[in-house]
Amino acid sequence: MPNNVLPTQAKPKLIVVVAFDRGDDGELFTAYGPTNQQSEDRAIRTAKGLSAGHVGVIAWSRDADPALGDYGPPTTLFVSGEVPDME
Repeated sequence: MPNNVLPTQAKPKLIVVVAFDRGDDGELFTAYGPTNQQSEDRAIRTAKGLSAGHVGVIAWSRDADPALGDYGPPTTLFVSGEVPDME
């Protein structure tokens, strides 16, 4: 008997890289991004490449369906140096 269940479509992912520097006042500020990435592997490569030139870099992803306003919890893919807390 054939299985008539349609394959489930993967949820779209929001994949982001952000780099930070420290201002004259000592506070972290966004120096690069946030930029959307096409894949988690690319986000990790981009973040690693940025890590030598910035105080901190983070790459993260989350399941996201902006049309429905549905966002899953963030998953850190790569972090280097000082970055603000993710909330």
